[in-house]
Amino acid sequence: MATDSGIADRVLAVVHGAPRAGRGGPRPSPLRFDILLAAGAALLAVVLALVVKNGRSPDALGWTLLLGAHVPLVWRRRRPLLVLFAVVALLLPFHGLNYCHAAPLPASYLVVYTVAVTCRPLYTLLTVGLLLSLAMSVMMFVNQHQAVEALRTSGWVIAVVFLGITMRFQRQYVAAVVERAERAERTREEEARRRVAEERLRIARDLHDLLAHSITLIGVQTSVAAHVLNADPERLDRAAVAKALDEIAETCRSARGELRTTLEVLRDQGTGEVRGPLPGLHGLADLAEAARVAGAAVELSVTAGEVPPAVGAAAYRIVQEALTNAVRHGGRDDLTVRVRVDEDRAGGGARLRVRVTDDGAGTGSGTPGFGLVGMRERARSVGGTLEAGPLPGHGFEVTAVLPLDGAA
Repeated sequence: MATDSGIADRVLAVVHGAPRAGRGGPRPSPLRFDILLAAGAALLAVVLALVVKNGRSPDALGWTLLLGAHVPLVWRRRRPLLVLFAVVALLLPFHGLNYCHAAPLPASYLVVYTVAVTCRPLYTLLTVGLLLSLAMSVMMFVNQHQAVEALRTSGWVIAVVFLGITMRFQRQYVAAVVERAERAERTREEEARRRVAEERLRIARDLHDLLAHSITLIGVQTSVAAHVLNADPERLDRAAVAKALDEIAETCRSARGELRTTLEVLRDQGTGEVRGPLPGLHGLADLAEAARVAGAAVELSVTAGEVPPAVGAAAYRIVQEALTNAVRHGGRDDLTVRVRVDEDRAGGGARLRVRVTDDGAGTGSGTPGFGLVGMRERARSVGGTLEAGPLPGHGFEVTAVLPLDGAA
């Protein structure tokens, strides 16, 4: 069996023009295949002309017409209709001179099949019907007995035509199936890329909110400890220094816990849906207390009940980033931050309004970061809007409106 398979592979390599092993991959050559096919059909026609006796044996002219009709078959894929007319133009005189009528049948069937496969069915039926009528007329004029015999066997030509049309429809169906499969695969790849991009953006927002808030608080608390140490070294307030250091340690522990939760989600090889509990409005008090520890005078007012988890998480992160920016850029001496969350039904649907204002110096003059971009993305993720900008005179305000109805 292995030997037969090897012989078959070598034969196919010769037919398709594929290189031998070690000379690169296979390169099928349709032209070479058609040359061999035309040569095989011509050889079969010669055998039929010598064996079958349903007309006179071809002479020099007959052989020229018969073999010449096989030459256009080499270009049957490129110009099927022109090849058909060329073959008919050579075979009509062949039949008209009453040469062996069975000899051209292989070439006739091959060219008819090619036209049926490559051309539209209506054109194929009209063209083949016209040529059959013309051939029958010529043969009827030459030899009525042979014409009747040819008319009786013309059903094979019709069968070849419908076989070619069927193969054409089959190829179109397979091509459509392959195209749909490729389109579906492209859609799945695009969806996967979109999900990856969204997940990366979410992780970037989470890390930014976590690290920026924690690092800002640690920096402020460290400044407080340094101020206490340098204010009056002779009368060192050890209790104040210890309190500042304890607050730094607590902030580090909290940041480390949140960072560990984020990394566990990233390392999870499951569905990717396993996540810790989302922060919500219940965590705003901790954010306000952390800002107070950093030296800000915070007024917190929360007048909302239960909200969807996604909306609560977005509100939490927006307040966290706004407080971080206020503590970082506003200055700690006369900084006042007001946070108010309430339900607004004036627009026809339940909405959560978040407002953070401070009377500090504003956004500062440093290099712009990703804070405002992240807050706007948080708001858009639940279908809301966010506006941020300086207040008249001094200060800064962040206002977010987050819809509650239909929030994910």
